Amino acid sequence: MATTTRLPDPVRSFLAAIALGGGGLAVGTILVVITQFAALSAGIELTPLALVVTSLVLLQGIAFGGVAVAYSRYRGLGRSYFGVSVPSLRDVVAVVLGYVTALVAAFVGAFLVSTFGVQAGSNQVTEIAAQDPEVLLLLVPASFLLIGPGEELLFRGVVQNRIRESFGPVPGIALASAIFAAIHYVALTGGAGGRLVTIGILFFPSVVFGTAYELTDNIAVPALIHGAYNATLFSLAYLLFKLTEMSPGGVPTGLLF
Repeated sequence: MATTTRLPDPVRSFLAAIALGGGGLAVGTILVVITQFAALSAGIELTPLALVVTSLVLLQGIAFGGVAVAYSRYRGLGRSYFGVSVPSLRDVVAVVLGYVTALVAAFVGAFLVSTFGVQAGSNQVTEIAAQDPEVLLLLVPASFLLIGPGEELLFRGVVQNRIRESFGPVPGIALASAIFAAIHYVALTGGAGGRLVTIGILFFPSVVFGTAYELTDNIAVPALIHGAYNATLFSLAYLLFKLTEMSPGGVPTGLLF
């Protein structure tokens, strides 16, 4: 009589988390490619601004949010699984502390990279911004409306919670942060070594997002921290472009996530 070998629960949780995070990225990428192909076929040339808007809506909005919602429905989970609520005063304090901590972590990482002369990867959005710096201004509100909520819903609300079920809170934060940082590999330019350096920097702010979520059990908290964090970095990048007229290689894009 044939028997079915079942993977241990921790292994299944980790593989499911990777599949969910990677699946969100894959779905979004496919949607973006299809949209761009359709535009080209129709003779429509997408401007840098249109490219960014398309990516934001299809990837962070539809793909990440869609995968999270599909997963919750598949498992019969409600809003309580994600911890969705209006931030309390305690949550607001956590947002402020998390925002400052995430920025400090990113700047310290970038400082160490610069000090040791290590080459870090660059974010592709900077190359687009080199053609039209105004794109960065669009990314400031988008950080709060799409990037923060979409990425945190998937990577904290789904991926981190899924890992936590089998491994506990600390491994859940660490592993989800590693997965979140790793998926940015495709958004970076440069050699493999430089991309890995940037991913290493991103891991630490990601841990801040995950810790804030674990402590508050409210997905709005890491979403706001992430949004404020990104908005600050995009604003700084815009100022660098406008005030110094830097080329893409001159902007410290290791800070842009």
